[in-house]
Amino acid sequence: MQLFFQVVLPIMAVFGAGYILQRIRILDVKSLATVSIYIFLPALVFTTLYESSFNQGFTYIIVFAFFLLFMIIILNKLFARIFHWKESVESGSILSTAFMNSGNYGVPVMLFSIGEAAMPYAIFLMVLQTLIMNVFGVYYASRSTSGFKEALLMIFKMPATYATVLAFVFQAIPWEIPDSIYSTLTMVGDAAIPLMMVMLGMQLASITSLKFNWQVISSAVGIRMVLSPLLAFLFIWIVPVDPVIGSVLVIVAAMPSAATTTMFAIEFDSEPELVSSITLVTTLVSIITVTVLLNIIA
Repeated sequence: MQLFFQVVLPIMAVFGAGYILQRIRILDVKSLATVSIYIFLPALVFTTLYESSFNQGFTYIIVFAFFLLFMIIILNKLFARIFHWKESVESGSILSTAFMNSGNYGVPVMLFSIGEAAMPYAIFLMVLQTLIMNVFGVYYASRSTSGFKEALLMIFKMPATYATVLAFVFQAIPWEIPDSIYSTLTMVGDAAIPLMMVMLGMQLASITSLKFNWQVISSAVGIRMVLSPLLAFLFIWIVPVDPVIGSVLVIVAAMPSAATTTMFAIEFDSEPELVSSITLVTTLVSIITVTVLLNIIA
């Protein structure tokens, strides 16, 4: 229970503040998300990765991200065949289970439970997950050639992509960023995590259309909240990763569905009510599962 009060409860309190604010005063979440994506998040990504050293651990993270993605897609296709889901339901389940909330939720959990040592890996994995979601998420939401092309173009619209590249470029060149510029970037980056946490609560409060197909929801919750962290444990058992990286991978794998997938589902009409329902249910279930997981890896 100590980890619940030290890690999970404070995070849920911030989520709750965003949720209550959105219920009391209906705000434009999309505008807030734009500010976060184009100003605060790139600053956080750049400063965190600029101060870290690229090592073999980052390569393991890349391998893990694709390992988890493809394993979850296979599991969804297996469930779709067993329960005779139509293609749109299969796509909605993949959207909800293959792409976890590694940013708004995962980064604060890792910061509070593991500490600053986890941040370079957590931020790198968050950016990588965003890139993967922009490609595979849009593909499974649209299931069309034009959608896949649009997904590829979305990568180059994300400022965090360029912030990642620039961080490693500035690491490699013999030139130090002036303190006046870097201190500004640090100040803006430090505000990114609490902003993302409040924004998740607001996104959850903005969910209005739900579809409680419990057969699909229970399957999705099982994949996202149980099988996914088990796959992470399997990966770190096979691959000799650093304990800090191993903890990061397991925690990320145990995160609930990413709220962004709801936007993809709405835009491409891929079972948006079902995707919203799974996002909400996995977030609520995570209060228990994340607490249990943190006690296990502690």
